[in-house]
Amino acid sequence: MTATDLRVAVVGAGVSGLAVAILLRRRGVRCDVYEKSDALSAVGAGIQLPPNGARILHELGAELSIRRRGITAGAIETRRWNDGTLLSRVVHGNICEDRFQAPYYLVHRADLQACLVDLLPPGQIHLGRAASGVVEHDDRVELHFADGGSATADVVIGADGVHSALRGAVVDDRPVFSGYSVYRGLVPASAVPSFENDPRVMFWFGPGRHVTYYPVSSGRTVHFSAVCADPSVGTAPRSSPADADGLMAEFEDWHEHVRQVLCTADSVTRWELFDRNLSARYHAGRVVLVGDAAHPMLPFLSQGASQALEDAVVLADSLTEHMADVPDALRRYEAIRMSRTADVHRQSRQRSHTFHLADGPQQAERDARLAEQRDLAHLDWLYGDAVHSMHALAGR
Repeated sequence: MTATDLRVAVVGAGVSGLAVAILLRRRGVRCDVYEKSDALSAVGAGIQLPPNGARILHELGAELSIRRRGITAGAIETRRWNDGTLLSRVVHGNICEDRFQAPYYLVHRADLQACLVDLLPPGQIHLGRAASGVVEHDDRVELHFADGGSATADVVIGADGVHSALRGAVVDDRPVFSGYSVYRGLVPASAVPSFENDPRVMFWFGPGRHVTYYPVSSGRTVHFSAVCADPSVGTAPRSSPADADGLMAEFEDWHEHVRQVLCTADSVTRWELFDRNLSARYHAGRVVLVGDAAHPMLPFLSQGASQALEDAVVLADSLTEHMADVPDALRRYEAIRMSRTADVHRQSRQRSHTFHLADGPQQAERDARLAEQRDLAHLDWLYGDAVHSMHALAGR
């Protein structure tokens, strides 16, 4: 089989689905993306894209586009919830680019999606096609849609998120509720005037809660995420409108700078936070999962988009280098990615505890550790070029 003989169907037009489609198309592979939404309307507002993901975005050819649409973070700053005490400030900016060959981007999700869509030829994305399941044969896969239609491919890639319609073809499990919900919104840049001269990520840690905000959309707006412990059982809605007064009540005792950001929002959405227990497999036969469909992670390490981009590179390489045996190519992808995603998954879950400690000895110990993290060296494991190093270990 040659690249032009291979037929690939991608389910989902998020970061992982679009990236893998771009890479496969460049290698001459016929690849179609099927998206259940009737329009590409990205939700969730802001994304932090650390250098391990930003580097791949540059390699895809989107550097000029993302630099125009996004913001480069000069630092990541962490403060105490009530009195604003500075716990940590790790400078990024040019130091980050020098160390990791890419910056730390802050970008609106719709802008990131647009950067990727621009790299695909017209007609590759099919909207309004909700996948309902697959039927696998020895030499092909039938992809079925909710509207009664179908498509046939040599490989079906599930890139359809934490509530993936295709995950059941690979592993039988359910999303796991974290015990937290997040309120997200956008406010004008005037809510944080210091961002004009010092664009950065702001974290505020408190008992059972934390708040993050940073500039997006070329600095015109500020995205915020306010995470709260949630006693609900986790009913898994995609999102729901939130009561702004209720949000302010959750943070009534917090620092005035936090409350200034939250009270400025015209609209707020609430999301219950889910991940899944890490599976021992990312593929079955000719069906393979990427991004949040494969290893959904809590957002506390800001690695969702970057891990999706790493997946896309490894999967595209594995498929095109070993296309004579598709199941074997998918096994290679799985083997290369498993340990890396397991590390990030575990660290993300750990932060759901450490970010939200009650005031006391454990909190003081955490804050002391944060104060010791003065440079980027402690992030080499995360921001470094894991894709090529893992390929080398796998004997590529």
